[in-house]
Parts: sequence; C-alpha cells; structure tokens
Amino acid sequence: MLWTLLAIVVAGLGAAGIALLLRKLTRNKLPKWIVPLFGGLGMLGYQVFYEYSWFEHQQARQPKESVVVATEAGHVFWRPWSYFVPMITAFTVLDSKSVVREQVADAPVAEFMLYRFEKQHIDHVSHRAHLLNCATGELLPLDEKKQPQLAQLKRIDKEDALYRQVCR
Repeated sequence: MLWTLLAIVVAGLGAAGIALLLRKLTRNKLPKWIVPLFGGLGMLGYQVFYEYSWFEHQQARQPKESVVVATEAGHVFWRPWSYFVPMITAFTVLDSKSVVREQVADAPVAEFMLYRFEKQHIDHVSHRAHLLNCATGELLPLDEKKQPQLAQLKRIDKEDALYRQVCR
C-alpha cells in the first residue's frame, strides 16, 4: 500500500510537471490552475489504472498450476467510473495440483482447494477445501477437519469452469 501511495504522488507530480512545461512552452498563456488540475488528474488516472489492473497483476503472481474459475465484478459509489465499466473485485482460483479424484459409491468425487482473492484496502486471501460430486454437480465445502459442511451444499452447472476443470 505504501508503494501504491508513492506511485500516486509521483504520477501527480509528473502530470503537474507536464502542465508546467506546457505553460512555459506557451509563454504562460495557459492559466495557472492547469498545474493542480493536471496533478489531480494524474493521481486520479493512476488510481483508476491501478484498480483496473489489480486482477491481471494478481493473476500474474499465481503459480502456473492455478486456474481462475470465477470472477466477481462490481461497482461502488466512491468509484463512480465503476458504474460505466465494472471492475473485478474478487476472483476464485483452483489449485489444480490439489485435485484428488476418487470413486465413492459408483460416483466420481473430487477433493480440491479453492483460493478466494478479494480486493480491499489490503488484499484478502482465503482458502478452503471442497468436495465435488462429478455425477450430480454437488459442491460441498470442508471444514478444517475435512468434514463436509452439509448446510452449505450447492449445485454447480456442468458448464461451470470449476466443474470442467475438476471433473474432466
């Protein structure tokens, strides 16, 4: 977060420097208020760039065996540009090395780890083991003791990216 703040300040100073150069090139015919305007727009522009490139940056940091299976895009009122182009605020990654497939009562079942990344003031990462019945599409999260959480049972479609990656 400190580096982001530093980058925002540098972007603002750089944009203000461009405005100063433009004023000098026009022999001060441009108004003085163009300097803080450029500074503010430079800082805002970097912040918008940073927020929209967060997903690609996080994705590039993942190991090659990780597969993005879901993303969430949204908008918030303090980021008015996100109403026009929603930005990715969270995504779920499957650790393909953790997938263990078994046959249980004539049904293919897979156990695997899912990691969820959320964009907040400090990035939040959570992980959880899951079971997926490939015959029915039933997805069950597991607790720390690898016990199924039946209250959180949900069905996923066979066209879902998670199903395709785990049950192929």
